Amino acid sequence: MFYVDDINSGGGITFLVYIFTSQCRIKFLALTVMIQRIYFVLCDEMLASSATLPMEMLNAGESIARSKNRRSARLEIQTIAQDATPIKTRAGIPLTPYTVFDAQPEANIIFLPALWRNPRLRLRENPSIYSWLTQQVQNGAIVSAVGTGVCFLAESGLLDGKAATTHWHYFDQFQKYYPRVDLKRQYFITQSGNLFCAASVNALADLTVHFIQRIYNQEIANHVERHFSHEIRRSYEERGYFDGKINQHPDEDIVQAQMWLHDNYGKDIRLSEVAERFEMSVRSFNRRFKIATNKSPLQYLQEIRITVAKDLLQTSNLTIHEIAYKVGYSDMGHFVGLFKKLLATTPSEYRTTVRAKLFSADQHS
Repeated sequence: MFYVDDINSGGGITFLVYIFTSQCRIKFLALTVMIQRIYFVLCDEMLASSATLPMEMLNAGESIARSKNRRSARLEIQTIAQDATPIKTRAGIPLTPYTVFDAQPEANIIFLPALWRNPRLRLRENPSIYSWLTQQVQNGAIVSAVGTGVCFLAESGLLDGKAATTHWHYFDQFQKYYPRVDLKRQYFITQSGNLFCAASVNALADLTVHFIQRIYNQEIANHVERHFSHEIRRSYEERGYFDGKINQHPDEDIVQAQMWLHDNYGKDIRLSEVAERFEMSVRSFNRRFKIATNKSPLQYLQEIRITVAKDLLQTSNLTIHEIAYKVGYSDMGHFVGLFKKLLATTPSEYRTTVRAKLFSADQHS
């Protein structure tokens, strides 16, 4: 006979399986299943489809993945809003939030909804969203915004100096209100670091397929895409503008490894465990990674971490020690040494320089 218990941890659930043999011996097995915490922001006059469609696609992806492998990630999908009052969507369908921004829940992925007509009122009605979004982005969360919902990201300042797109009808107003954002009018999808923008709900569907690939793999993503779209669609890569594009080579296993590193750079990562995760020996992993990216896995991880650190130095008031910890370095000296090696300046000097440039730009705008 056997008994199963479970322990919740920050990154997943560990199932403890106790097996009692006929000889009264106890065998013990620990199985950890990762959890992806996904939050959908709700607000009045949002397009219901900008939340319900990706929800259904994500649930389908989880169902397919876990039918093939019970160790596949579990999705914890919740809704969040300014307060607990049910919101009324543009379709007239009420949606009730699970939690509120002030509760500061930790998220892996956040979906910001499309808004009907002028978004200015909705931006004012949700003042608590901005600090929550900023905190989650600093903690490494992925944020997806669709249509004029991109304004939530722009209003928070998170898109300053970064690429973005929005609904075509709002291009001119968006440019007027957010001159610091690099608006890409010709693209349906943009990506800058962990910030993704989709111009329409159709583009959001393509983006959701991409997230399913990041969480699971290409096979599961293809399966979901076939279920939700019968026509031949342009791929996610063909429809978008990407900073630091990942998918530039044909080695699918290494693409998945790159995505995993982008999603987990803040953790204590042992590359031997990453190789094992993708069912490769360390030697094979290093060789294939170098062929695909022209960098070793360690160099690639270091560049991700330093790129995120640069952004935090420019846009946050976190201490350098806090930034080092958020990007995966507990040794402050090692972080500073690596930063100086790659950029020929210290984190403190870099922060002073980029903030002086921002101040100068403000003075002349």
